[in-house]
Amino acid sequence: MPQELIVPIIIFLAVFTQSISGFGSALVAMALLPAFLGIHIAAPLVALVVIPLEVYLLFHYRHVFRWQAIWRVIAAALVGIPIGFVYLRLVDEQIVLRILGLVISGYALYALLNIRLPKLTHPAWGYVFGFLAGLIGGAYNTSGPPVILYGASRGWLPGEFKSNLQGFFVFSSAFILSGHALNHNLTPEVLQYFWLSLPAIAAGIFAGTSLDKIIQAETFRKIVLALLVVIGLRLIV
Repeated sequence: MPQELIVPIIIFLAVFTQSISGFGSALVAMALLPAFLGIHIAAPLVALVVIPLEVYLLFHYRHVFRWQAIWRVIAAALVGIPIGFVYLRLVDEQIVLRILGLVISGYALYALLNIRLPKLTHPAWGYVFGFLAGLIGGAYNTSGPPVILYGASRGWLPGEFKSNLQGFFVFSSAFILSGHALNHNLTPEVLQYFWLSLPAIAAGIFAGTSLDKIIQAETFRKIVLALLVVIGLRLIV
């Protein structure tokens, strides 16, 4: 199957996942796209793809968004993102992919096992998790896991959880995309794949938001996480 078809299919699956669960688009896309495009094309492409999705979802969940709960995470992420860019540029691609596999499979295993985290009552923890999110976001576009762990440790309610995540993602993704632009990573090839993927983005948003109340979200989440464990391990080996 040609890449012109494979890439939009992967983008559709990634967008569909986040439209239902509130997160996961970058994890799914970055787990699959590097095998076909390489990390240096996949990373800026995913940065472009997630922006319209995250803006839409933030608008959709805007009534429960809490700026006070997430601003520290955003501020610290903006410090970590440039360091992630330096790492991506200097480290060998095979090492980058193996560490990406560890991030993806490690988070997926944590979520599948439903490990109970200690309560983090002090809001300053937001700086720690935000910096880690920015670091792996700049390198891999997978800033979600640290923020998800932080939200779980703070006891965010389901609607608040989705909304706060989108608020974080909008700011961090915009900063990551700016970094890719400044580093001249938005090449004609990246832009070509993005334009090809626009219908897949729209279809994924429509399908995910339409089926949100029909598909059992927890069952869908477990299927996606199990697949991410397998894909992450495949990147490692």
